[in-house]
Amino acid sequence: MSIDSSTLEIIACPSCKGKLTYWQSNNELVCRGEQLAYPVEEGIPVLIADKARTVDATELEQVPS
Repeated sequence: MSIDSSTLEIIACPSCKGKLTYWQSNNELVCRGEQLAYPVEEGIPVLIADKARTVDATELEQVPS
């Protein structure tokens, strides 16, 4: 399941309020600025800091632009 582009336009990283990018292969929303990935569970973004994981530089290169 993917995230609708109109949804991506209105949601933001809860930490820095920056743009999120949908990483389909991992089913996560990624904040490049904070290097955090938020899970998408059953099509619903889980934008809770405790649920986010840190994304390392190697992984960040794989996230689509």
